[in-house]
Amino acid sequence: MTNQEKIIRLKTVLARTGLSRSTMYRKIAGGTFPQQVKISVHGAGWRESAVNRWIDDPVAYRNDGET
Repeated sequence: MTNQEKIIRLKTVLARTGLSRSTMYRKIAGGTFPQQVKISVHGAGWRESAVNRWIDDPVAYRNDGET
């Protein structure tokens, strides 16, 4: 099996991080939480690896220009 990146949706991200939706979006705007990835015209998700990096060390996480 290849090492493909998994995209997770909002409900999963909120459940895994324990953040509220408004807090998560505030952190995205501040660059301290991974940005969404557009997956369709009306859909978006997050790279699971980026969310896992945030979970591992939320205080030190910085969005380094991920798209």
